[in-house]
Amino acid sequence: ETFMANPNDLARGRAIFEGSCASFCHTMEPEAGLDASYLFDCQWNHAANDQEMFDVITNGVLGTRMVGFGSNFPEGDDDLWKVIAYIRSNQQAC
Repeated sequence: ETFMANPNDLARGRAIFEGSCASFCHTMEPEAGLDASYLFDCQWNHAANDQEMFDVITNGVLGTRMVGFGSNFPEGDDDLWKVIAYIRSNQQAC
């Protein structure tokens, strides 16, 4: 929640998403047709809430191409929460 209100945090979340997520698996456009989920809609396969999303990003999803990122970003867990805040801030109304 706290990162949602800070434009700098959202910008960092976007930069991380574009560099680590959208550049390899996920897409910024719903019609791209990749096998990785489009994350800006409300149809999540492996997470029903922000904590579950955090767990998926951290640990990955067994049996899929989704690898866990752990806390490998410079700001650790805060960076993961900024990515989640960026995704949530750009989602359609759920």
